[in-house]
Amino acid sequence: MTTLLAPVADTAAAAAVLTKASLRSAELLGLSRASLAKVVGVSQATVSRMAAGERQFELGSKPAELAALLVRVYRSLDALVGNSERHRRLWMTTYNQAFNQSPREAIETVDGLTRVVRYLDGARALV
Repeated sequence: MTTLLAPVADTAAAAAVLTKASLRSAELLGLSRASLAKVVGVSQATVSRMAAGERQFELGSKPAELAALLVRVYRSLDALVGNSERHRRLWMTTYNQAFNQSPREAIETVDGLTRVVRYLDGARALV
């Protein structure tokens, strides 16, 4: 009987990890909860419930996919700036010609978020 429950437990654990990672990534990128809500397409109240541990991303949903991309932005950028909070936040807030706006502004749309991910992937390939 426990084998039937294992996939459910694994899914719940994965959702918890994604939720926690997206909240932490947003914090380390200098994003407010309101910005995180806009990036992943949920309400600010939902993000507050996630931060309180009362809610998680539903794996396979659009918000979960966008949250995974945000985590990817953080991980890629962190690798490029050598774990420097100052450089990470500076990069996020500085105008970038590739996006015609700052990365912080760009990631608030799905297209912008994917462009930032591709940009960072390309930059990491050069390192």
